[in-house]
Amino acid sequence: MNDEGGPEQYPAAVMAASGWQATLFIGVLTLILGIVVTARPSGSLNVIAVLLGVLVVISGIFHLIRVFDRAEQHRIWQGIAGLLFIVVGVLLIRHLNLTVAAIGLLIGISWIVQGIAALFAAFSGAHEWRLWWAVFGFVSLIAGIVVAASPVTSVTVLAVLLGIWFIIMGVFQIVLAFIIRHALAQAPAQPGRWSAAGSADEEAGAREPGRPA
Repeated sequence: MNDEGGPEQYPAAVMAASGWQATLFIGVLTLILGIVVTARPSGSLNVIAVLLGVLVVISGIFHLIRVFDRAEQHRIWQGIAGLLFIVVGVLLIRHLNLTVAAIGLLIGISWIVQGIAALFAAFSGAHEWRLWWAVFGFVSLIAGIVVAASPVTSVTVLAVLLGIWFIIMGVFQIVLAFIIRHALAQAPAQPGRWSAAGSADEEAGAREPGRPA
């Protein structure tokens, strides 16, 4: 090893060498996820709905556990909230269509509120970006109304668009991984540090006085 750079150069080299592998792995996973979501948007939404229902049920169980804590001051309300959460979670799991519709309705309402807030910001006085805020608010308001009017269909379309976006991002990450690998392969090796062990030994022997080359 060359004493000029020190061993601290090796962690950076190891990270650079393994970076393309991590990028490739993430890219492949993103690509597969995008293909699955695009091919089966309804199934993907059902999985999200089930996970949401399970999350609500678990939250209800935690509320019920707190009922048995004598230090809890609101044990009755914790018990009522826990039962309500469990009932709602079971309903979300058993009626997936209603759950998907509720998700789409929440998205639509949030976009409507966001659009109204942006329009208020655009017309509430002098603002440097008021035109862009107005356009953003109008688009968000219209999109929210469309999604809220037909939540199931709208969320399915959004799932397809999200899957396409995952596919594009996955392809870009895979290409980036091979670009990083090609750049690492073309990088010149540093003498005495990245060369083969035999070459490093030869250089070390050449520096020793009285040792034959």
